[in-house]
Amino acid sequence: MTAQELQDIIAAGLPCQHLSVEGDGRHWYATLVSAEFEGLRLIKRHQRVYATLGQKMHTDEVHALSMKTYTPAEWAQQGGPA
Repeated sequence: MTAQELQDIIAAGLPCQHLSVEGDGRHWYATLVSAEFEGLRLIKRHQRVYATLGQKMHTDEVHALSMKTYTPAEWAQQGGPA
């Protein structure tokens, strides 16, 4: 799987204002900004992202995914690009 393929899968299941994915084919790092994270604790945000991947985590297609999840307001406070 490529970073673009993983990004496309996440984007298809979660509307994001910003989404970037980097990795080596097994270990991935993602930064996600979505209004859907409003009012959710960190674990619920991560579960929401994992839900977009379905069985890909269980079948080891995506071995490891580290992520930072932000609401649009949190992203703006971080100085993230629009």
